[in-house]
Amino acid sequence: MFRIGDKIVYPMHGAGIIEAIEEKEILGEKQQYYIMKMPVGNMQVMIPMEKVSNLGIRQVVDMHALERVMEILRREEDDLGISWNRRYRRNMEKMRTGDIYQVAAVVRELMHREKEKGLSTGERKMLDNARQILLSELVLVKDIDEEQATHLLEQVVNS
Repeated sequence: MFRIGDKIVYPMHGAGIIEAIEEKEILGEKQQYYIMKMPVGNMQVMIPMEKVSNLGIRQVVDMHALERVMEILRREEDDLGISWNRRYRRNMEKMRTGDIYQVAAVVRELMHREKEKGLSTGERKMLDNARQILLSELVLVKDIDEEQATHLLEQVVNS
């Protein structure tokens, strides 16, 4: 499905580059794994090849899709006045999809809410995670470092 050098996104973890394909024995079972290096956080993740389709792993988006992400980030907050726990569940569902547009919407909403009203501890963690996921894909698509991606994200959301 994927090859060494492919840039992919692992939902709820972020984007990275497949550095290797290795066979590992874990709990007595041999499996093939993609070894993915993540540019943000400098982590390495092992992904079982046989479970890739169930995990929602996809290629990183192109520049055209990234422009749409920037449009989403520029929009005003969609504050529907719902309770924090319903908002949290809704945002968690969006993040689990692995869809960059849904993750961007979560980042936008939580960054605006943080500025206006502050966030609960759970929402603060969610924002940090969503930002990390979005930044990791931004780094790979635009071929910039994490600091530049963070600056770009702040600039777009606050414009």
